[in-house]
Amino acid sequence: MTKPDPVKQLDMKALEAYFRTHVTDFTGAFSAEKFSGGQSNPTFKITAGDANYVLRRQPPGKLLKSAHAVDREFRVIYALQDTKVPVAKVYHLCEDTSIIGSMFYVMEYVDGAVYWNSALPEINSNEKRNAMYQQMSQVLADLHAVDVDSVGLSDYGKPGNYFDRQLSRWSKQYKLSEIDSIPDMDKLISWLQQNIPADDGKVSLVHGDYRLDNLMFSKTSAQIIAVLDWELSTLGHPLADLAYQCMQLRLPAHIGHSSGLGGVDRQALGIPSEEEFVSWYCQRAGLAKIDNWPFYLAFSFFRLAAIAQGVAKRALEGNASNEQASKVGAMVPPLAKMAVELIEEHQ
Repeated sequence: MTKPDPVKQLDMKALEAYFRTHVTDFTGAFSAEKFSGGQSNPTFKITAGDANYVLRRQPPGKLLKSAHAVDREFRVIYALQDTKVPVAKVYHLCEDTSIIGSMFYVMEYVDGAVYWNSALPEINSNEKRNAMYQQMSQVLADLHAVDVDSVGLSDYGKPGNYFDRQLSRWSKQYKLSEIDSIPDMDKLISWLQQNIPADDGKVSLVHGDYRLDNLMFSKTSAQIIAVLDWELSTLGHPLADLAYQCMQLRLPAHIGHSSGLGGVDRQALGIPSEEEFVSWYCQRAGLAKIDNWPFYLAFSFFRLAAIAQGVAKRALEGNASNEQASKVGAMVPPLAKMAVELIEEHQ
């Protein structure tokens, strides 16, 4: 007999009782359905009568320190409720792990469209594709313009050089998750450590995983109606988000769970080049130019590879939240290779 997957299971009786006590106007027949996405924090659609909610939980099992911080997700989404950044309404955070076995929070169910292919084949006009990418740059600039003091997030990150902190954190996480030695990762980490740009003092709220499939668009327009998956958000350098988005667009279709634009004729689809996208962002963010762009891109490849390695390690230990998670580990060598090639091109 197949053992139930603890990642997919919820204690429905305990959860329903908790919802009826802690979530306002929660009535009607209760059910839950796990979304197929969300490899890091399992995400469920909760239905009660005619109302829908979303539940995000930490995965069960032993977790790396600071990983799967759904309480941080809840905090940042709550803080952004009245800003220009589109987010879902959050209702409740449960830090009592005895209810379903891990911490979780509840937010509204936003009915929109999420796209997994950066070429946007579902969109039938170049004009709309272009407008969607314009929206992506606008929302990113709006995020980085948030006054963190006024929204109560002044202590949401640590002081000091963001890239120095992040490189230290993800290098340690990578080593803890390492399964096999990958020479390109070692070479990449060494180069990044030796080429961290001087701290320019820029600090903003950063999403940490800003990409197409973490954005929910209106079903009828190019408007972004919700930015999703805030687990990696912190106070940091805005160019980290910009480079991460551009790195995602450089990826070929066969790497990862969402398709990049490597080898795609962007102009034929109405999708901006990397230079155009960066230019749009700079105009909206009031930047004249960007120095050290190769470093920011290489760092983005490294961090994604480190995250993928963590997913692969959890899959090996049996507590990843997606049965496809073990395949994510195969991303690490090609990501490291692409970063090393990028570095060598600019030396």
